[in-house]
Amino acid sequence: MFPMTRSTRCLCTLLICVATASSVIAERPNVLVIMTDDLGYSDIGCYGSEIETPNLDRLAKGGLRFSQFYNTAKCHSSRISLLTGQYALQAGNTSLSRGVTTAEVLAGAGYTTSMVGKWHLDKQPTDFGFERYFGHLSGACNYFRGDNTFRFNGQPWRVPDEDFYTTVANVDYALQFLDDSRAASKPWYLYVAFNAPHAPLQPLKQDYEKYAGRYDVGWDKIRDARMAKQSEQGLLGKNIQPSPRPEHIPAWESLSQSRKSWESRRMAAYAGMIDRVDQEIGRLLADLEKNDELNNTFLLFVSDNGACPYDRRHRGVNDPPYQAETSWSDSTGWAWARNAPFRFYKQNQFEGGIATPGIVHWPAGLKTEPGSVNHDPVHLIDVLPTVSELTEAKIPSQWPGRQLEPVSGVSLAPVFKGESIGDRPPIHFLFSTDRGLRDGEWKLGSFRGTAWELYHIATDRAEVNDVAADHPQIVQRMVKQWHEMAEHVLNAPAKSRTAVSGATVKSHPEWTDFDKDPLQRTNPKSSGKKSPRRAANQIRARKQTKLTVSGDELIVQCDGNDSGLAFDRIALPADAPGPYLLKFSLQSRAGGQGEVYFTTDA
Repeated sequence: MFPMTRSTRCLCTLLICVATASSVIAERPNVLVIMTDDLGYSDIGCYGSEIETPNLDRLAKGGLRFSQFYNTAKCHSSRISLLTGQYALQAGNTSLSRGVTTAEVLAGAGYTTSMVGKWHLDKQPTDFGFERYFGHLSGACNYFRGDNTFRFNGQPWRVPDEDFYTTVANVDYALQFLDDSRAASKPWYLYVAFNAPHAPLQPLKQDYEKYAGRYDVGWDKIRDARMAKQSEQGLLGKNIQPSPRPEHIPAWESLSQSRKSWESRRMAAYAGMIDRVDQEIGRLLADLEKNDELNNTFLLFVSDNGACPYDRRHRGVNDPPYQAETSWSDSTGWAWARNAPFRFYKQNQFEGGIATPGIVHWPAGLKTEPGSVNHDPVHLIDVLPTVSELTEAKIPSQWPGRQLEPVSGVSLAPVFKGESIGDRPPIHFLFSTDRGLRDGEWKLGSFRGTAWELYHIATDRAEVNDVAADHPQIVQRMVKQWHEMAEHVLNAPAKSRTAVSGATVKSHPEWTDFDKDPLQRTNPKSSGKKSPRRAANQIRARKQTKLTVSGDELIVQCDGNDSGLAFDRIALPADAPGPYLLKFSLQSRAGGQGEVYFTTDA
């Protein structure tokens, strides 16, 4: 032994502190967030589906399911909420100018940060804290050909001419990024944003053939079977009153045989794409198990919105869907079945648009009974606060170049201990003129700016019985809350906060007439005119795009999600099949950098 001097005592203390801090860092969980695109509430096995999803079912069996997990009913805004813990407008919309991302928060806490898949926001993931990225910046792409927005670590990436499938490629690169993270000896954060099962419906051949013929029974019977299974699984009350089939969807038995065949094939394509997502998740899980990481990985599975009803353009209706040349669109009838037991769809702020499967798997941290179901209302805005608490990563109040707004979500960490999150602020919903508010057991909703509806979700989860007339004081209170939050929390513009009308319209021009052949459809006529969205030979401005003419120049001002120009059904001469060359001459008159790219319906 030797006498311990003051300096040696200090050194020993320092070494002990360092060792303790290192052990804490080593115990922090890895974080894996998986988001699908346009997945219906009942589209996976552990939420009622007949589609085979054994890997997701396994996660649910060993983890925790949420029966009331909400998104924003729209692609880009759900991604904003997932990443920032804020409502989309609150975060500065797709610019993210008033928020910080989970990647930025975790990178500052010593995590490696990676992403694969669909971005659909401004700039690139590498501009918002992701050290590694593979995927497409666009909102959708051809699954076999991709598009020209694919990026790899910030640089353009050329899609191979053969042997490419987006869903598989995403996981190929995710596995590579995980290996890179392990080499760095740091905890990791991986965000996997599958584009599937978003249209175009393009499954792999073996996945499509697996489900061929299974949907000949039709959407009525499939929906009933899914609801029965949901009740058995504890997701819904035993006596839930499901929403009825809406008038814009015909009974399956009323369809012609050729139409039944087409719709059956279309749902088989959906099922094959969802099955493939599950298979790729299985590859991820196998890799985590091989590296002894599954036990302490906080894994969250969600979707960005409910099933999409927009039955638009098709190419190759009579051809196999498992090729780049074929492009099938969404089915309103199957969207209704896939959102079982709820009403409405993607974009609508009713349960069919905003309710998502929500699965948490984390063996090292979950104290709840494996396979249990939580019935608290939660939202994508809760993800960042939750991850922040679990990883001990502080959410900053300042960030260079941004004016940060506070996070609106709450941490779900108490739920993982078997506790309730208690009282939380109302959950706000807004997309275009669709609105909603969830406050405790009550849900307020408005379809396309029509009259407010009120539902007691605790006893009427499917929103069948509108009780607004019976509870005018509750409606008044919640409408006031909705407007106050829209103005002071979301910073929503005045045009998004106008009073609703007294109308009770329950239709939408793009919910198509299912009695017509898919190649001959136009939108239903509401004013004697076809919708301009489907007019031929038109160039139109997309959302957040302003067009002005100055002399011989067309000035395009773009700001926000999906901005730019759209060319609708350009009529080309039958005797001149092409190819055609489309030329643009563009000049930027704004400062800073930007990107110009194009996508197609293919």
